[in-house]
Amino acid sequence: MNKKILIPLIVVILALLGGLAYLFMNLQEQKQVNEDMQELARLDKQEMENEYERFTLQYSEMKTKINNDSIIEQLTQEQMRTQQLLEELKKTKAEDAREITRLKKELATVRAVLRDYVMQIDSLNRQNERLKAENTQVKEQLAERNTQIAGLSNEKASLSEKVAIAAQLDATNIQLRALKKNNKDVKKIKDCVSMQTSFTITRNVTASNGTRTVYVRIQNPGGNTLNGGGTFTYENRNLQYTMKKNIEYTGEETSLTLFWQVTQALEAGDYRVSIFVDGNMIGSKTFSFN
Repeated sequence: MNKKILIPLIVVILALLGGLAYLFMNLQEQKQVNEDMQELARLDKQEMENEYERFTLQYSEMKTKINNDSIIEQLTQEQMRTQQLLEELKKTKAEDAREITRLKKELATVRAVLRDYVMQIDSLNRQNERLKAENTQVKEQLAERNTQIAGLSNEKASLSEKVAIAAQLDATNIQLRALKKNNKDVKKIKDCVSMQTSFTITRNVTASNGTRTVYVRIQNPGGNTLNGGGTFTYENRNLQYTMKKNIEYTGEETSLTLFWQVTQALEAGDYRVSIFVDGNMIGSKTFSFN
C-alpha cells in the first residue's frame, strides 16, 4: 500500500483506538458512580426499614409498662399502623423516589407520635419498675437494631464520600509560558513581562453544573506566591492566588488561558503552578526557567 495512504490511515486508527479507550474508561467510571448511588439509595431504604422495626418493638415495650387498657389499645393501633407502613416500605423499590419520600414523611410522623406516648407513659407510670425482667428481651432486640442502624449509617457515609470524590474536577495539560512584549517565549526569565497559564478541566458528568471560580497560584523558586490577587480558602486556611477566573461549567471538557502581568523581579529556577476549584487542588505542575 502507498505510504502516503498507509501512514495517515495508521494515525486515524490509533486516534480512534485512543478515543475508544477514553470513552470506555469514562463509561466505566460513570457506571461505578451510578452503582454507588443505587447502593446509597438501597442503604437509605434499609435504614428506614430498621427504624420502622425499632418503633414497632418500642410499642411492644411500652405496652408492658402500663395497666391502662385505653392507652394500650391506642398503642396497639399505632403499632399496627407502623407495621403496615413497614410492609409498604418493604414492597417499595429503592429507586421509587416519590414513594420513599412519602414513607420518610410518615416515618417522621410515627416518630413524633411515639415520642408523645413516651412522655404520657413516663408521666403516668414514672416509678413502675415491676416489668424490667419482661422488657429485657425487647431491649436486647432494640440494641441489636441500633447496632445495625449504626453500621448502615457508617456505610452510607462512606458511599457518600465516594460519590463526592467522583464529582471532583481535574485539570490536565497544564502549561506555563514566560513571554516578552511581543508575546514570544523569553530566553531569560529576567526579560519576562507576562506569564501565560493554560490548562484543560476534564469532562466529568458526575459533577454539578454551574458557575465555578478557578484560582491559579504560581509560586517562585523561593516558594512565594506571585502577587496579583486576593486570597481563597483551602483546607481551613487562606492562601494567596495569582489569578482567578469565573467559568460556567457544564460537565464537558473546558480549556482556559490566563495571563499575569509581571509586577516584581523574577529569578531563574523552578516555578510551580497549582489550580484550585471548589476548595480542592485539581492540578499542579512545576516548570523551570533560566
